Amino acid sequence: MAKVTLWKGVQVAMQSAITAAINVTAITKASPGVATTASAHNLVVGDYFILTEVQGMIEVSNRLFRAATGTTGSTINIEAEDTTLYNTFVSGKVQKVTFGTSFTSLLDFNVAGGEFSEIDTTTIHDTQATSIPGLPSALVITSSSIWDVTDPGLIAAKKASDVGGIRAFLLTFQNQQKYLINGYVGATLSPGGTAQEKVTSPLKITANGGSTVYAS
Repeated sequence: MAKVTLWKGVQVAMQSAITAAINVTAITKASPGVATTASAHNLVVGDYFILTEVQGMIEVSNRLFRAATGTTGSTINIEAEDTTLYNTFVSGKVQKVTFGTSFTSLLDFNVAGGEFSEIDTTTIHDTQATSIPGLPSALVITSSSIWDVTDPGLIAAKKASDVGGIRAFLLTFQNQQKYLINGYVGATLSPGGTAQEKVTSPLKITANGGSTVYAS
């Protein structure tokens, strides 16, 4: 039977700190992929990190991952990430991400985008149209919250929005399944709603890179 996940007891955390970037010199094509850094990265097993400015192996660029068993001072085992069929790595950077800010008043979480375009490959020789998948559209997450100007997450989101900042987000469900996304934040902490109903405030995350999921 499928593992049923409910929107109940969900923890939503936002990036509170990120370390200076360290150069990555290699990422293997393996399961899991292993990254090698030019200097000590200070990551330990269980830490979250983001790979940025990646050339070559674009499949991992601007994505969040977790350091797995086998991580050492200059290598990072990328948990559950099979890079075997990815493009060949050329260069990139890694940064440790700390999720120290939590939201306490979110009402919903809606993901749109990710639909693949179709590239027409029909030739004059075909008798039936053919096509291949193109690029997926950008992921856009919208959420509303109870208007609570003391909610640490909303406060931090507005600060990030005010400077056009990119932040990482981590959702942890009651069954411990996890969803990671990195993106531009849009939040004004402005109140909205209708008469005699609760006052709400909107939040928007425009993804910068793909998402990552973990079973626990």
